Amino acid sequence: MGVLWHSLTMTFDPIQLRVLGSLMEKEIVTPEAYPLSLNALLAACNQKSSRDPVMELTDEEVRQGLHTLEDLGLVSVARDSRVAKFEHTARTVLNLRRDETAILCLLLLRGPQTPGELRARSDRLYSFEGLDAVENTLARLAAPGTDDASAMRPLAIILPRQPGSREARYAHLLGGPVQSAQRTSSTAKPVSPDATGPTATIADRVAELEGEVAALRAALQRIEEQLQIATSAGPERGLRADN
Repeated sequence: MGVLWHSLTMTFDPIQLRVLGSLMEKEIVTPEAYPLSLNALLAACNQKSSRDPVMELTDEEVRQGLHTLEDLGLVSVARDSRVAKFEHTARTVLNLRRDETAILCLLLLRGPQTPGELRARSDRLYSFEGLDAVENTLARLAAPGTDDASAMRPLAIILPRQPGSREARYAHLLGGPVQSAQRTSSTAKPVSPDATGPTATIADRVAELEGEVAALRAALQRIEEQLQIATSAGPERGLRADN
């Protein structure tokens, strides 16, 4: 089993990564409810959907994760209300663009993924024009850092292509060394060392189909929203025409 290393100085445990990823996601997806209270953040960390693996953290574990991230400057606390609320500062600290923030967020919350999976799952976070745009973003995240000490790169790495897989997977580097092992989900059985190509091909195809279904659902939701907007705007346009 190979080990892929990186030059990033800060590394985080799974709880801290889940806390950071959840804050990044909710800032984009539900800006009206952001920053998050501790209870809201706990619910985000323990979501059953869009999380791999699914976790069951306690409020104390989330609180400790927040304290560590705050000490490292990646989380700030808003104390202008009776309830403390938390927000991330990853964009500033890690010098991220909006598309890079979306990809890094998905890698934090769902583990190693192919560019196709990332594009299908990124709809609510960032609208990529195509697979090439996702790959360009991944290339920037995986590029070495510059002479500027504040530019902590690389933040992602490409993993060895699995047997029978058409796309390579990418992983983030905020958790330290990345083990170049076969992909297993939280509910799947581990792949044996002598697993054959067809098994890997089936698993890869299932992952690809899941990404396509997610993309179709997102497209359907956008169509429904556009129809609702058109329906609600109809009477108003009629009144304006009469005037």
